[in-house]
Amino acid sequence: MPTDLPNLLTMSRIAAVPVLVLLAFTGGGWGDFAASMLFAAAAITDYFDGKIARDRQMTSAFGRMLDPIADKLLVGAALMLLAGLGRLSLLGLLPAIVILLREILVSGLREYLASLRVSMPVTNLAKWKTGFQMGALGVLLAGDSAGAVLGIPWARLSLLGEIGLWVAAGLTLITGWDYMQAGLRHAGAQDAQAVGTARSRS
Repeated sequence: MPTDLPNLLTMSRIAAVPVLVLLAFTGGGWGDFAASMLFAAAAITDYFDGKIARDRQMTSAFGRMLDPIADKLLVGAALMLLAGLGRLSLLGLLPAIVILLREILVSGLREYLASLRVSMPVTNLAKWKTGFQMGALGVLLAGDSAGAVLGIPWARLSLLGEIGLWVAAGLTLITGWDYMQAGLRHAGAQDAQAVGTARSRS
């Protein structure tokens, strides 16, 4: 049901997106810090909604549909904000582009495989990718301005965030290739089956 706790947590990630945008546009050290904390809280719900749903046997079609959508909205909004507000260096844009393109690729693959009634489970490496990705985006949203108001200007949060983003992009390429191979394998099987059916009818 949409009102179950796991689904409410999932919907909270979607509700956090416009607030995140407003905080990022506010700018300033404390605004950036608040945006970072909001993003971190929203990212944490991604872990708890799945755990609660499994532990309490509250999984639902609504949740399976909404969970990846919420994740992609949150990540996409953060990447667009960082790029649009000039919070990424030119080198930092490269992993951001890789991550965004991978999200589009996996969405397309999931849609295709769903039409075949084939599920695409999340691998452990993909979970690590998500962890690095969310951590890096949270640090980048805070940036050096938040570090200054927190009394840690020496921390170079923007640099640390970009390093984390590169790690996430590397894991993204690996997991994206794994998903792509799965999609190609199923597509090849479908084509072979179609050819066999056509020959049997001729």
